[in-house]
Amino acid sequence: MHATPFAERIASLPKAELHLHLEGSIRPAVASALAARHGMKLPEEEVRRRYAYTNFAGFLDAFKWVTSFVREPGDFALIAADLAEQLLAQKVVYAEVTLSVGIMFLRQQQPEANFAAIVRATEPFEKRGLRLNWIFDAVRQFGSEAAMRVVQSARRCGSRRIVAFGIGGDELSLATKEFRGVYERAEEYGFHRLIHAGEIGGPEKIREAIEILGVERIGHGIAAIHDVGLMETLAERKIPLEICPASNLRTGALDVQLGKSAATIEEHPLAEILRHGVAVTIATDDPAMFHTSLEEEYRNAWRIGLTEEEMAGVVENGFRFAFGKVS
Repeated sequence: MHATPFAERIASLPKAELHLHLEGSIRPAVASALAARHGMKLPEEEVRRRYAYTNFAGFLDAFKWVTSFVREPGDFALIAADLAEQLLAQKVVYAEVTLSVGIMFLRQQQPEANFAAIVRATEPFEKRGLRLNWIFDAVRQFGSEAAMRVVQSARRCGSRRIVAFGIGGDELSLATKEFRGVYERAEEYGFHRLIHAGEIGGPEKIREAIEILGVERIGHGIAAIHDVGLMETLAERKIPLEICPASNLRTGALDVQLGKSAATIEEHPLAEILRHGVAVTIATDDPAMFHTSLEEEYRNAWRIGLTEEEMAGVVENGFRFAFGKVS
C-alpha cells in the first residue's frame, strides 16, 4: 500500500511522542563521539553492525553495549541535546522520554547528576518549541529492590519534569506481583505509572499490570490482540497502548505474537486493536537502534491499514494521553 498525501502530511503536523528511550536514540555518529571522549576508537560501521538483530535478546545485548559508552553527566547531556534536535526536525512539540535509571545504578553512576545535566542541556529547546518531560525507568530482571531505588531517585530529584515511573527489560523474568510495593510507592510520591507489557509476553502480562500495579499506560501491549475481553477492559478504562511498529518488527516481538517467522509490518495487529476501541499512540521506542523515526512510524501505520481518520485520531492521542503539561 502506497502512502497517500495525508500520510505524508503527518510530517508537517505538530506531534507528541510518549514511548521513547533516550539511550535508544544514540545514532552511530554520536556513539563514535562518546567512545572518543573515553579514549576509544569506534567506527560508525561497527555501531551499525551492532544495531542489527533478529530477536529481543539481541536487542537487549545491543542496548547494554551502546549504553556502556554513556558514563558521565556530560555524555547524557550530549545524547539528550542530539535527541532534541531529532525531535524538532520532525515537528515534535512534546515528548515524554524514558531514562534507563536502573542501568545508571548498575554502572554505579549518580542518576541525579545525570538528570541535572540532561535538563540543563534540553531546557534551551523549549524556546524553540519543544517541551520534554521524563520517565524514570527500572529494569525488570534486576528485581524489586533495584526498582525501588529508581523510584527513590526520582523523588530525590524533586523535579516536576519527572512525570512517571516505569519498568522495562525482560517482561518474562520476574512475576508482576513482586513489583506491587514499588508501584504503590511511586503512586504515593505522585508519579504516574506505566510498564512494558505484552511485547513478547502474553496478554496476561498486560492484565496483571493493570490489576496488580494500577498502571495508566502500557508500553507495546500488542499481545492484547489475543484477548478480546482484555481489549474491552483497556477500552473501557481508557488505558492506552504505546505501539511501536518498527520496534516490534525488529526485535522479533511481532513474530512471537503472530506465531510465525519473518512477519511483515503489514501484519501488525495495530489496526485490529484500534478497531476494538483501544486507545493507541504511535512511537519509535529506540529510533536509532530500530532505524526509524516518528514520521516513518506513521508511514508504517498507513501500511498496516489505518484510515486517514484513524491516523488523525492517533496523532491526537499523543497529546490526550500525555502525563505532563503539553503547553
